[in-house]
Amino acid sequence: MNSLDYPVRATILVVDDTPENLDLMSSLLKDDYKVKVANGGEKALRIAQAENPPDLILLDILMPGMDGYQVLDGLKHDPRTRDIPVIFLTAKAEVEDEKMGLELGAVDYITKPISAPIVLARVKTQLALKAAADFLRDKAAFLEEEVAKRTREVRAIQDVTILAMASLAETRDSDTGNHIRRTQYYVKALAEHLKTTPRFAWFLTEANIDLLFKSAPLHDIGKVGIADRILLKPGHFDSQEFEIMKTHAALGRDAIAHAEKSLGADVGFLRMAKEIALSHQEKWDGSGYPEGLSGDEIPIAARLMAIADVYDALISRRVYKEAMPHENAVQIIADGKASHFDPDMVDAFLLIHEEFRAIARRFADSDSALESVAKRTDQVAGN
Repeated sequence: MNSLDYPVRATILVVDDTPENLDLMSSLLKDDYKVKVANGGEKALRIAQAENPPDLILLDILMPGMDGYQVLDGLKHDPRTRDIPVIFLTAKAEVEDEKMGLELGAVDYITKPISAPIVLARVKTQLALKAAADFLRDKAAFLEEEVAKRTREVRAIQDVTILAMASLAETRDSDTGNHIRRTQYYVKALAEHLKTTPRFAWFLTEANIDLLFKSAPLHDIGKVGIADRILLKPGHFDSQEFEIMKTHAALGRDAIAHAEKSLGADVGFLRMAKEIALSHQEKWDGSGYPEGLSGDEIPIAARLMAIADVYDALISRRVYKEAMPHENAVQIIADGKASHFDPDMVDAFLLIHEEFRAIARRFADSDSALESVAKRTDQVAGN
């Protein structure tokens, strides 16, 4: 027995309103198949829609009540029965009758009086075709599920990779608390609002917004390369320390690039993460760092992160400063329009700033995080 054979005898449903015809077909088929009979269309549909449907249906056309054409139509409109092959077995012998039956979806058309060898041969053929179709359908479903499974695994690997790298950075800067989680959602909220605008629609696809959400936690990954004497300093940076602190942007880009090189391939989600890590401290007027980019030279992902990062730095309490009220932070972002930030992004932020407030409340820092030793990355964001 091969994979296309039935593991048990196939079941044939014979539908005819004449008892003699039902007896004749049952006698003909019973040695090779399980046979079920129905003396009307309604009963035929009930049997076909039951838990164990037939493998093939032999269907008369001329029946009182629901005729064979109506039965076939009911079968084809039900997902449970639409793939059951139907052979019309009828006294209607005109070419137009046969044409109509095949157009409605029957797989074959046999006219009465029947020839037993012809009926058996055609039943066997159609069952073999159905077995092949079932095999291919099951195989396709299996492959589809495997692809979905692999896709889920790849996405999980991406998520774990990013979270692991971000967590590594957080071990150096515990004072940021839920900063990473908040900035993820700020960026996503801003991107969702801007995705239908002509200027950004080409970039802010659903796939890219998903990548933005995943990449956002890596914006400060470069902190791992900053010496403790600077990163952990409780006071303000002097000019030399500030210059060293500013190198975290390039350090972050280089760390992600090294990880990408290890994979031996160009990886979309890491490419966006590199842009965010390197350029989220750039300013619209060109006064930011590390490259002094301005305007549209700054990657869109980094421009989104700039607003998210600065807003969160402003509203977050640290041991060296109190948290700024939301309204004050919103005003500072507004004042930075066309100087620090992309003007269109500022306009979008001003329309949805209450979403930012809600995100901040949802992922508020714990008291222990707020009272931990202060670090200076958010000071750099405000410079």
